Amino acid sequence: MVNPTRLSSDLARLQHETDSYLATVDSLSEQQLLEPSLCGSWDRAHVVAHLASNARAIAKLVDWAVTGERQQPYTSRELRDAEIDELAALPREQLLRRSADNAAHFARQCERLAGPLRVTDLDLHGKPITAAAIPSVRVAELVMHHDDLDTSWTLADADPQSVLDTLEGAVRTMRAKGAPGMTLRTTEHDEWVVGDGGQLVTGDRVALLGWLARGRTEGVRSEGALPELPAW
Repeated sequence: MVNPTRLSSDLARLQHETDSYLATVDSLSEQQLLEPSLCGSWDRAHVVAHLASNARAIAKLVDWAVTGERQQPYTSRELRDAEIDELAALPREQLLRRSADNAAHFARQCERLAGPLRVTDLDLHGKPITAAAIPSVRVAELVMHHDDLDTSWTLADADPQSVLDTLEGAVRTMRAKGAPGMTLRTTEHDEWVVGDGGQLVTGDRVALLGWLARGRTEGVRSEGALPELPAW
């Protein structure tokens, strides 16, 4: 079982970030959902659809931890993309309802982590995670993609621990993708080593997250040119 104190704290933050995100989505009109997002070629509706799909998908990791039967969120990238396209095409009210329902489903599934677990060490598409980290994985998705909606809400508005969770997830992604060697050091006194740790890159958590996940360089410093990051 996951430490009850940690699980309670993580689920409280999950609810906070979920409520904040859903409030933003609810403020968007049908037309605004069709406008571009900050996430590649996706419009806002595709970002919302991804998070709706993601809630059900990541819940499979809880089932893996509880039952011991190995599962991955998506069986293939093609099926994932097809599901996102299908959800993005829904009328606004249906997409919002699906988003809220799937988010509630994920939260309910995470409550199972309070009981006996058959497996505690998992992997998420090649990236090792623990069962205890599953709620934080979802929080990271919410925080990053909430920012991608390009509204008045920004990464700086997220709970500080949620930003840290998201940044740690971005570091795991960089390691899994073989990013150039660098040491990441925040003004909040965190430090992560990627590869051989050769180049020091500094900034606050929000700035480093924006750089690792979306290539934004404001507030990110290094003695030389910033390393070339692998595609997200």
